[in-house]
Amino acid sequence: METALTRLVGVRHPIVQTGMGWVAGPRLVSATANAGALGILASATMTLDRLRDAVREVKSRTDEPFGVNLRADAGDAGDRVRIIIDEGVRVASFALAPSRELIAELKEAGVVVVPSVGARRHAEKVAAWGADAVIVQGGEGGGHTGEVATTVLLPQVVDAVDIPVVAAGGFCDGRGLVAALAYGAAGIAMGTRFLLTSDSTVPDAVKARYLAATVRDVTVTTAVDGLPHRMLRTELVGSLEKSGRTRALVQAVRRAAGFRKISGLSWPQMVREGLAMKRGRHGRHLSWSQVLLAANTPMLLKSSMVDGRTDVGVMASGQVVGVIGDLPSCQELIDRVMAEAGETLKSLAVPDDSMPG
Repeated sequence: METALTRLVGVRHPIVQTGMGWVAGPRLVSATANAGALGILASATMTLDRLRDAVREVKSRTDEPFGVNLRADAGDAGDRVRIIIDEGVRVASFALAPSRELIAELKEAGVVVVPSVGARRHAEKVAAWGADAVIVQGGEGGGHTGEVATTVLLPQVVDAVDIPVVAAGGFCDGRGLVAALAYGAAGIAMGTRFLLTSDSTVPDAVKARYLAATVRDVTVTTAVDGLPHRMLRTELVGSLEKSGRTRALVQAVRRAAGFRKISGLSWPQMVREGLAMKRGRHGRHLSWSQVLLAANTPMLLKSSMVDGRTDVGVMASGQVVGVIGDLPSCQELIDRVMAEAGETLKSLAVPDDSMPG
């Protein structure tokens, strides 16, 4: 199926596997690429050396195009961009809007720039700055998310910009792909659905918990870091939501003490990061417990996604988890989505002689 997305990035199918921290590693990304979709490597939790090694590992596993996801606000974003350029990565995606200068540097090197956005005005901004496409996530999507549903947000963005728009939030099958195309999107992006594949390195016990979840087991909470975050209900989420500020701060300090050993951060470094967050635009209204947990969110995710500790970790999840019931390979998943999309399109075809007028 050819769309503006497939032509732009050089893949066979208009499907994107999102750059999920601790989940979208070389194995998942290369499996997605070999199946004909666009795999995105998550780099925010990697050191610079690990990022370069991970890119080279993906390249050793596939000759197909793939991308790398970056945090535009990272202090070393420029260094990560240079690695992407040096290693010949096809696509750079961003969780936050990249600066005009970063976009220009990437485009000059022939890298396709695809920021993720959650509002029409953000899509308009990055399009004006030269982004090649945007991924638009509606409120159904996992992780940090907004309030506007995909079915409302997507057509707004499609009407507002002249670059390819990829729909995210609530997609897991071929029917969803066809629906997104009908709205004017050039493809779909999926996170939770790719997390729940046999190529994902997430521990089996964690996958089982996701598979057992219903739609009602997914919540949006601000208790973790002060921002709306869609995830499965876990022991940690429940305890944070029931705690007052003082108790939450005590819990945060206790958990941070354990995660500090994993992250390698000293207490002064963690305090400095917290102060920087409090001064930032998004951190002014955060409690100190939320600031402390926000600084450790990558480690909270690692506890579940890598270590299998769902009791002390967070499990980001889209609402779509409630309708997912198996663990196909990436090849099986993408083949299934495309076959179902084809059948759906055939079922919608109307003979010319039956049209009114």
